[in-house]
Amino acid sequence: MTNSKRRKGLAAASALLGGVLVLSACSGGSDSKASGGNNDTSQAKADEAAAKKASEADIKITPKDGSDNASINNSAAVTVSKGTLTGVTMTTESGTAVAGTLSADKTSWKPNAQLERSTTYKVAAQAKDSDGRVAHENASFTTVAPAHSFIGSFTPEDGSTVGVGMPVSINFDKAITNKAAVQKGITVSSSSGQEVVGHWFGANRLDFRPQDYWKENSTVTLKLALDGVEGASGVTGVQQKTVTFHIGRNQVSYVDAKTKQMKVTQDGKTVKTIPISSGSPEHKTYNGVMVMSEKYKQTRMNGTTVGFTDNDGKAEYDIKDVPHAIRLTNSGTFLHGNYWGAKSIFGSVNTSHGCVGLSDTKGANDTGTPAYWMYTHSIVGDVVVISNTGDKTVQPDNGLNGWNLSWADWKAGSAV
Repeated sequence: MTNSKRRKGLAAASALLGGVLVLSACSGGSDSKASGGNNDTSQAKADEAAAKKASEADIKITPKDGSDNASINNSAAVTVSKGTLTGVTMTTESGTAVAGTLSADKTSWKPNAQLERSTTYKVAAQAKDSDGRVAHENASFTTVAPAHSFIGSFTPEDGSTVGVGMPVSINFDKAITNKAAVQKGITVSSSSGQEVVGHWFGANRLDFRPQDYWKENSTVTLKLALDGVEGASGVTGVQQKTVTFHIGRNQVSYVDAKTKQMKVTQDGKTVKTIPISSGSPEHKTYNGVMVMSEKYKQTRMNGTTVGFTDNDGKAEYDIKDVPHAIRLTNSGTFLHGNYWGAKSIFGSVNTSHGCVGLSDTKGANDTGTPAYWMYTHSIVGDVVVISNTGDKTVQPDNGLNGWNLSWADWKAGSAV
């Protein structure tokens, strides 16, 4: 074959191949002869026809695709306009399904529970319009990382019943520098109508209390609206939660280290007087108002944990089954049963390393002992006022003991 014939053959083949490509593409050629002079097969006409056939359902997934600092509370949602949702799936990157609920009118969907921090989620949604035409939408996002968020661990627990001295105490896992913004995101109110004010102990702890003890049989509500609140540069809150707890009867106990007696009052009336043994002259008990923060039927008390050691470094005491122990301070002050001391010491001599001891029996099962009575008649949040010990007043942040601050000093510690 001559070169000219080869060129003509290639040109014909190219033209034929071009025709095939044109037929298999989305639009026709621009040659009026090839289209028969009809522009209905042009790209614009084809796109217009396709658009007419597309679903009108408009799906929106939040947060937007690619977000990398999403909230774990309210950010995840799927909505549709001009249609109804027919299916939504949400999974972690590893494939674990996230349960969610579709609204009654089938126009929105949300996950049932709070999401995990620092986790990537994938969402696939399907909807249809009034003509039954289907639309799809997909997105992937990652929730805020622990390094860029803060949470607060709070006490008391939701639904609990506590004593009249129980403050709301919140400990944050990051240092808070924007204290005003964080405090404004937290509200504490009482059904009694008492004014409640927050007080900061350093950068990580915020407590709330009224001027006087909570009114007995009232209900206290804690609302955390910290989602998205900047607590420090580049660190935002993630919590959105409402907690309620009940205040029980008014029980306040008065320990007098001089008389070595404890008077237990309920609603202002003395219900029992119990002989005690408090801190020895070498290891005095703190004075002040203290709030019961924990209760243990039995617990171990080892002197090394609070600095009581012999010259050889061994614990001055190590009792592995202290009965009916009630914590009063973080530093180790307890109101507890004592089975190892002579019965004669209670009410007559102070012998402890700083705790307040009550007569008890080994095993914590003797229902006739003063320690058993006190343990079973006390709840977390009850108040113990200790006096005449010869020692200083307990620090207000050593346990839940902010009652040792005057109301003026307490309010001075508020950031708002």
